[in-house]
Amino acid sequence: MFKKLSFFKKILLATLLVAISLFVSKTWLIQSVPVAEAKSAGNLLQRHDLTQEEKGTISLFKHNNPAVVYISTVKRIINPYTRDVREIPSGTGTGFIWDYQGHIITNYHVVRNNSTARVRLNNKKTYTARVIGRSKRHDIAVLKLDNIRNLPAPIQPGSSKNLQVGQQVYAIGNPFGLDHTLTTGIISALGRSISDRNIDMDDLIQTDAAINPGNSGGPLLDSAGRLIGMNVAIYSPSGVSAGIGFAIPVDKIKRVVPNLISNGRFVQPIVGINANDTANQLITHELGIKGVLVLEVIPNSPADRAGMIGSQLINGDLVLGDVIQKIDGQKVEDMNDFLNIIEKHKLNDKINISILRNGRHKMNLPVTLFMQ
Repeated sequence: MFKKLSFFKKILLATLLVAISLFVSKTWLIQSVPVAEAKSAGNLLQRHDLTQEEKGTISLFKHNNPAVVYISTVKRIINPYTRDVREIPSGTGTGFIWDYQGHIITNYHVVRNNSTARVRLNNKKTYTARVIGRSKRHDIAVLKLDNIRNLPAPIQPGSSKNLQVGQQVYAIGNPFGLDHTLTTGIISALGRSISDRNIDMDDLIQTDAAINPGNSGGPLLDSAGRLIGMNVAIYSPSGVSAGIGFAIPVDKIKRVVPNLISNGRFVQPIVGINANDTANQLITHELGIKGVLVLEVIPNSPADRAGMIGSQLINGDLVLGDVIQKIDGQKVEDMNDFLNIIEKHKLNDKINISILRNGRHKMNLPVTLFMQ
C-alpha cells in the first residue's frame, strides 16, 4: 500500500513539475517577447519634443491668429404685410487687421455694397465696422473699427516680388464658419489669371493650401509669418477645396489699400482714352495686331496732349485709331495689361507709350499722367 501510494505521489509530483514548467515558460514568453516589443513600441509612441518645423508653425499661428477676424454682413427684409423689418445673413468671410488705427482688409465680394459689417475678433466679441473703401476691380475692401481699444497687433506685410514656386505658405481663415483655421501648403504657381464673379483678375498666387468658402479675405503667410497675399478664390467643380486656391499678392494690396483709405475708391492716373477688349479682339483676329485699340481720345487729356489719335469715321469709312502695344517697354495686349501698368503710377508721372499708327507706323509718345 505504501509503495502504491509512493507511486501515485511520484505521478502527482511529476505532473506538478510539468505544470510548473509550462507555467514558467508561458510566463517567460509573455514577459519577454511582448514586453520587448512593447518597449520597442513605447519608444515610438512616447512623445518627445516637437520638431523645429512644428514649433515654427505653432509659433506662426499663435502670433498671427489674433489679427484674423470673422466678417459677416446682413440685409434687411421688410414684410410687405406687417411692415416688420428683420435682418438675415447675406455673406460671411475672413479679414485681418491692417494697422493700429482699426483698419481691416477683406475681399470686396465679402461685403459688396454694404455700408457696415459685423466683425468678430479673437476675443469672441463682435463689433460693427464701417466699410470705408472698396474696389471691385481688385476685389479689395477696407473696413474701419472705431473706438476699439487694445486691438491685436497687425500682421506684418512682406513682399510678393520674389516669391518662388515650391515655397511653404500658410492660410488662416474661417472656412464654413469654423473660425481661426490653419491650413498649409506650397505656392503652386505664380502670375495666374482668372475670371470670377464678373471680375477679371491677374497676377494671382496659386496655392494648394486648403481654401474653402469662408476663407475669402484671409491672410496667406510665408514661413516667417509675413503677409504675402490675401486669399480670394478657389477653383473647384464641387465648390470646396480641390487643391487650387488663389490669393491677391501683397504688393498689390499695399498699392491699393492706402488709396482706398484716402479716397473710398481706387483713384488712379488716367491716360485719357476710351477702349475695350471687344475692339482689341477684333483687330487681333482681323488684322493680326495685338494691343489696345484707341476708340476715342478725351479732349485735353494726357493722351490728347501727347498727340494720340482715336478711331473715326472719314467719308463714311471707319479709320482705326492708334494701337497701344507697349508702356515703358512692357507689353500691352488687352485692357487688363493697360490698367495694371497705369495703376502703378501716380500724378505727374511721365511714361512712354509705344503705338502702331495706320497699321504700319510705330511711334513713341511721351505722356504725363493726370489723376482721375
